[in-house]
Amino acid sequence: MTPEIADLEVVLGPQLQADVEEASVLLSRFDAQAGAAVLPFASILLRSESASSSQIENLSSSARAIAESDLGERDDGNAALIVRNVRALSSALDLADDLNDDTIIAMQASLLEHSAPDKTGTYRAEQVWIGGSGVSPHRATFIPPSFELVPAAMHDVLSFAVRTDVPVVAHAAIAHAQFETIHPFLDGNGRTGRALVQSMLRRRGTTTNVAVPVSAGLLHDIDRYFGALGAYREGDIEPIVTVFVDAAGTAVRNGNELFDDIRETRDKYDDALVGLRSDSAARAISGLLFEHPVVNADLVRSSFGVASQTAYRALDALVERGILSPGTSRKRNRVWVATEITDALDRFAARAGRRARVSSFT
Repeated sequence: MTPEIADLEVVLGPQLQADVEEASVLLSRFDAQAGAAVLPFASILLRSESASSSQIENLSSSARAIAESDLGERDDGNAALIVRNVRALSSALDLADDLNDDTIIAMQASLLEHSAPDKTGTYRAEQVWIGGSGVSPHRATFIPPSFELVPAAMHDVLSFAVRTDVPVVAHAAIAHAQFETIHPFLDGNGRTGRALVQSMLRRRGTTTNVAVPVSAGLLHDIDRYFGALGAYREGDIEPIVTVFVDAAGTAVRNGNELFDDIRETRDKYDDALVGLRSDSAARAISGLLFEHPVVNADLVRSSFGVASQTAYRALDALVERGILSPGTSRKRNRVWVATEITDALDRFAARAGRRARVSSFT
């Protein structure tokens, strides 16, 4: 049986306590900086955090593929799963003020309602295990509690998650580790558990504007992250808290580099658009690209209410100025790609995964 934590007294060493407080301040400052920016960093970071969380589960894809899937131009493969993770994370942020069984189940359903609907809608009703074979728990790395114990265990962890007396980064780290230990679903536990982290940061007011890319920080050293989860299951909370503290610092550094890349791209666009009217469709599309780095004519028409001829003329103008590159989607439809933006997002992903190694603890 998983030990209860609803009333856990969280005691950390003096240095770790100080590090936890510093990490919380760092996350808050990053969130405020992103929220004050003119560019749509909330959308950019939501997608980046979702991609990093998915990559921890060995679900990786290029920024272009993810953007194509979001556009409806690709409906299979990892990109489609990552887009669903974006929706789950968005749901987690929307439901931050109302954490309960129903909202946790809704987060997981956002992930799997299209790819595995039979695994959604309720907590698991069978035994699962981590590692070993898919047939037997023999040689499993970890065996979560029996399914009969899951509802009570989830009630306990959610009671802990709504407390306000635990330092926020430690609070999120411990709740996440407990959630992963319970493993309440047949699938999607890792991504749902990391969405819970974002929900808790939002609930506690540490973030109010964006999904800080904490998963990108965890991805930086996957083995250490999974090792800390293992230590937590042995009764030691400090390793997982330390991992989250370090992930916060890594996430903010990586996020700031992404900010710099995106701002530099915006400046290049402004220079390239000199001579166009301020109300031109091409200028409007250039702003849309930061949320949708792959576009098609349908998106342009629906976003700005312009005729097809106007949409194509504006897209051609952006190609002429080097902002867009024409291409063909997975569905063999015509699309236009903002390669400088997709390249910046791919660099963010590469930095996050620089030290990542494939772990058997999945």
